[in-house]
Amino acid sequence: MRAHFSQGLTLDEIGAAAGMSATHLVRAFKRQFGMTPHAYLVNCRVQYGRAQLKKGRPIAEVAVEAGFADQAHFQRAFRRSMAATPGQYRG
Repeated sequence: MRAHFSQGLTLDEIGAAAGMSATHLVRAFKRQFGMTPHAYLVNCRVQYGRAQLKKGRPIAEVAVEAGFADQAHFQRAFRRSMAATPGQYRG
């Protein structure tokens, strides 16, 4: 998942790669990592965005490159995770 975070991964694809059904994957993943596969994927995207913002990259470019639908989606996820907007974080 970490290697393909920017792509539109589905639970069925992840489950197939892990050799289990989507429902079993969600239960096992949450038990192992304490979060759902979707939450993990969003976290990977936010962490990538954070690293790119530190390099001074434009927010809109980073949002699309990280796999978010648009800049607003990135900003909402970033704010939930980092307690600051991407603009504030970049400072």
